[in-house]
Amino acid sequence: MSSESFIYTIYIRATPERIWQAITDPSSASQFWGVTHITDWMPGSSMTWQVAGATIADPEQVILESEAPHRLSFTWHTITDEFVLAVGDDDDLGASMAAEERSTATFDVERFGAQSKLTVTHTGFAPGSAILAGVTEGWPMVFSSLKSLLETGDALVFA
Repeated sequence: MSSESFIYTIYIRATPERIWQAITDPSSASQFWGVTHITDWMPGSSMTWQVAGATIADPEQVILESEAPHRLSFTWHTITDEFVLAVGDDDDLGASMAAEERSTATFDVERFGAQSKLTVTHTGFAPGSAILAGVTEGWPMVFSSLKSLLETGDALVFA
């Protein structure tokens, strides 16, 4: 059984409804995350990822929980050769990621005074997980960009 996880919390000057909208709206998500999700955000629905020119569709990529505007949980995307090529990872890293068990990302959003508290909990990693290493760097960048977009109108640029 997987034993490791990643938890990250950020405070954003926006309502939970605005944060939810930004996460679930394809045009907003593509601005701050560089990802477009194709889904209806209903529990049990499939979730296709479009990232860096790669389309990742897999029947095991699903919405687990969707309680607008406070909780969203989904299985993490499948690592495909197309994804590895599109994001510029090397083949060995891609193969290591592809061999891992599927993980779960959960977003919890709650009002916190004049702002909101957004916590991502990404679970289901075996010790030494390459995906865990990637999301440990990636989630803070994604949510810093979301914060910037919602508070200033401009997402961060990571090149």
